[in-house]
Amino acid sequence: MKTYRLSQTSWITADPKRTPVLTRAYQHSLNGSHLPDGEPLLEVDAVSLRFGGVKALTDISFTVTQGHVHAIIGPNGAGKSSMLNCISGIYHPQEGQIRLHTAAADGSRTLSTLTQLPPHRIARLRVARSFQNIELFSHLTVLENLMLGRHIHMKHSVLASMLWFGPARRQEIQHRQLVEEVIDLLQLQAYRGKPVGALAYGIQKRVELGRALCIQPALLLLDEPMAGMNAEEKEDMARYILDVHELAGVTVVLIEHDMNVVMDISDRVSVLDFGRLIADGTPDEVKADPAVVEAYLGSDTEDAAVREAVEHLKERG
Repeated sequence: MKTYRLSQTSWITADPKRTPVLTRAYQHSLNGSHLPDGEPLLEVDAVSLRFGGVKALTDISFTVTQGHVHAIIGPNGAGKSSMLNCISGIYHPQEGQIRLHTAAADGSRTLSTLTQLPPHRIARLRVARSFQNIELFSHLTVLENLMLGRHIHMKHSVLASMLWFGPARRQEIQHRQLVEEVIDLLQLQAYRGKPVGALAYGIQKRVELGRALCIQPALLLLDEPMAGMNAEEKEDMARYILDVHELAGVTVVLIEHDMNVVMDISDRVSVLDFGRLIADGTPDEVKADPAVVEAYLGSDTEDAAVREAVEHLKERG
């Protein structure tokens, strides 16, 4: 198991009460990938996206490795969400390819091209997605929202499910068992029967993470999962993302503006600026890259506070 700065000395404080009492058994049920760690899972190859005459992405290439937390960062308007939209099938790039490597439990392998697939087909390949804005059903309970994450795996008719007999009943029980594992993993037990609309913002974001996890993803795409959170909520979410990664074994692609979070929990970082990839490497390599510093600060900035923050990041390396 990898050791993160998060568990040693970082902006996140030690919290013994928060230590999850979970085992690697979760990896067998919640992780949708059987690829060995270290192998390519997702390949983005020379992807370009245009809206009319405006280029949102230009010739983007990077690889997401199985078993990694891969961050995509950049200034506002850099094309980060557009990149996730291309991976998840919401946008279809005009140029380039996006390929997903998958392996079944029996060792058989499949290479799928995602570039022109619709979102529901990509979800069936176990690519799950969360959004910047909460996309939950506020009148439904936490449990009901999480059960919706299982819909792509449900095979029986609506009538059989309503009557709840035979195979439909057995399937419902199996789905419910997996959802209960997600509730345990994300420590949502106290909220499982409450309407989502009555919960605090940070808890709602955790429920959205849980619903994506209920797909049993091979790849989990998180679009600014900590947006709008206070410091305590960010700390909790960072820990839960690491739980999902380490205990459930899920590979994560993360968009996040908080550089402390990115540097603490990521294995690799890709940096976009004006729709172009300007850096790709480990957190230490990226934060030392002059092109990255210029993208965030500008070459002529005189903002001492911002410069001090950058120097602080370098010192922590």
